[in-house]
Amino acid sequence: MSRFDDRVVVVTGAASGIGRATAARFGDEGGVVACLDIDESGASATAQAITEAGGRARGWQLDVTDADAVDQAIAVIVETLGPPRICCNIAGIGTFARSEDQPVDQFEHILAVNVVGTFAVSRACLPHLLEQHGCIVNISSSAGIFGQPYSAAYCASKGAVSLMTKAMAVEYNRRGVRVNAVAPAGIDTPITRDFGFVEGSDVKEYLKMMPPTGKMGTPEMVASTIAYLASEEAGYITGVILPIDMGVTA
Repeated sequence: MSRFDDRVVVVTGAASGIGRATAARFGDEGGVVACLDIDESGASATAQAITEAGGRARGWQLDVTDADAVDQAIAVIVETLGPPRICCNIAGIGTFARSEDQPVDQFEHILAVNVVGTFAVSRACLPHLLEQHGCIVNISSSAGIFGQPYSAAYCASKGAVSLMTKAMAVEYNRRGVRVNAVAPAGIDTPITRDFGFVEGSDVKEYLKMMPPTGKMGTPEMVASTIAYLASEEAGYITGVILPIDMGVTA
């Protein structure tokens, strides 16, 4: 498959999990992948794996909460690889916490990465996406669709990503840029493993977040859907928040 031959694809959060799987998928399908992550060695390792598999990729360190650094990174990508045609905002963080105990600066940091980072990268890419009629694919979550316990910050951030996606889809529909998001749940990634249960909480409170089968999904499942939404096959789809959750949000 070569759906993305010579198309420059920006992928944030590319060092691990869904971001790494997404970068690999675009590399497998002919994309020229800019792998971005705050973990510089992880981003470079993803790019190296793509290159060793016969694809084209470069890795860069990027803190998506730093708007100036984002603008500089996209400028370097344009100079090095070419103007981006696809922007995948996958960088994200989260944790479980009781709302009365969660520090405000932690709450703010989760929003800064998940919401402001998504906006900053999209904003920097948009002039190039407009020129090429490109697209944006964001990562929301089941937490951006319904309430979940001990997740005020994460739900707030992913709810914002969901509505930001819809707002941008409407704004850019007539200008040829599609904007969609995927909303995973129950995916086995480093971020989900690091959430941890709140001390003294009941495990039953977490069950509605998990697929009824109890089987976790893989990052590759999400990556394949992201690739579809970025492809010409999905050319009539915009403003969608697409669950990937084995019926959790059904």
